[in-house]
Order: sequence, then structure tokens, then C-alpha cells
Amino acid sequence: MKMQTDPTPYTDINQLLELLLAGIQKILGEKLVGLYLYGSLVTGDFDNESSDIDLIAALSSGIDDRDFTHLQKMHNDFANKHKQWDDRIEVCYISVAALRTVKTHTSIVANISPGEPFHLKEARKDWLIDWYVVGEKGRTLFGPSPKTFIEPISKEEFMHAVQENTKAWGEWIYDMHKRKEQAFAILTMCRALYAYKNGEQASKKQAALWAQKELPEWATLIQNALLWREAWRDENVDHDATFPETLRFVRFAISQCENETIRKAQELLRPYLPEGRSLSDELIAERRLED
Repeated sequence: MKMQTDPTPYTDINQLLELLLAGIQKILGEKLVGLYLYGSLVTGDFDNESSDIDLIAALSSGIDDRDFTHLQKMHNDFANKHKQWDDRIEVCYISVAALRTVKTHTSIVANISPGEPFHLKEARKDWLIDWYVVGEKGRTLFGPSPKTFIEPISKEEFMHAVQENTKAWGEWIYDMHKRKEQAFAILTMCRALYAYKNGEQASKKQAALWAQKELPEWATLIQNALLWREAWRDENVDHDATFPETLRFVRFAISQCENETIRKAQELLRPYLPEGRSLSDELIAERRLED
């Protein structure tokens, strides 16, 4: 079955998506019940030279050994035939049962993504950001609306997931030494800061341009991250030279998000706090009593 619509303004990308859909359907048949596009092709600022193609494949049941073997070969053959898109296509194969419990359960999915070959992995609760974006903005290539399958996620739950994900970068950043990985970390922090301020997900470029205006002291690093992202094939660089500043920015962004969380909590609790006292004052006082 062909795609329901031309999902993007790019003829070559639409043809590529049609080929991917046909390849997946040939292997999975009726087990494939939905295929959804998200990421920069939906939110905007897609770059044909550096952006990824992000897809969610909803399945009536989980991937078995036969499915895995055939899908792995299909993705390898696809990358060999379309060299420009090698390591730039992400597809998550997940069962409908798992999509309907994303807030309460982890599940095993089959996944291929930039930097990772086709493999099985655990879809953890920190993936809630992706599920929210797919449900709100995902474009249907095949099947019903993604909201048919994805457990409802509120904006408050989305924001909490952003908060938890941002905190986790305090540890994840130490595994991100390559220049491309540093760019990803910096731009992800820009997205987190944008989400904290505006309550919604933006594309990496949109968030970066916003952050450059909001944080002029970090504008040069953010601009560099955009350039590093475009030059992702260039390995003739000193990865370690830029890591210290990248680390400082990630730590700064985490602290900014924590401060924004406190500020919002203060706004909510202000009517209940003693006059002239802040939430921080109350927390400090409570810690002293505990000590």
C-alpha cells in the first residue's frame, strides 16, 4: 500500500519514504499497522545534508527473530544503495501494546539510529518526549493517526520528561566526546531551555537561534554547534579541544532549567508562602530542621 499523502515538500525525500514503507511492508505485512514521520521534516528546518529522517513503526505485535533478521538486511541494503542516507535514518519498531503503556512500562523495541546499527533495546520512560511529539505533530505515512495507539501524554507530563532528561545529561555528556556528539548535546540543551521557557518542542535549529539571542555569552558556541552538525562527516578535528566548553554549557543549561523549575514552583506556591519568603528560603529552613 502506498503512502496516504506526500508528507514533505521534498520530492526526493517522499520517494525515499515510499521505498522505506514498501520495504517494511514487504517484510512485516499486516503486522505493520502504522508508520509515522517526526523530527525536523515535520517541525521544520530540515537540512538535506545533515538532518536525519525519524520514523516510528507501530506493530500489532513485537519483533520476532525472523522479522529482525530480514529488517536488519533491508536496512543494510538500503544504506548501501542510498549512501547519502547511511547513518541518517532512525526507525523505531514498537508494538501497539507498548505504545499504549509508555508512561508506566518499559518495553523492548527494534531500533536503528545514527551511530547505532539495527538492534534491540529498551524503550525507557525518558522516551516520553518522543512519544509526545509523535502524538502531537507526527505525520501519518500509513495507518490511522498516531494518537490512536500512543497513550495520552499531557503537556505537564511532557515538561516533566524534559526536566528529567535534562538532568540525565549531567552524566550522559561524559560519553559525548566526538565533535558531532558535542553538537548534539549543545543543541539538545538549547531545545530543553526553549521547552522550559515556551512549553513546547522546537527543532534544533529553531531552539539554537532562540538560545543565541537569549544567551549572547554562549552564542559563539551554539553557532559552532550548528556548523559542527553540518560538517558531521569531517573527522579531521580535535574533539578534545572543544569538550571543556561543551561540558560547561551543558552544566549551565542544567542549572538554568533547575532555576526555571524553582521559579515556576514559586509562582504556584506564592499564595501559600509566608510574606517575604521564597520557596528557596522554605527549602533551606526545612533542611536545617532535618539536620
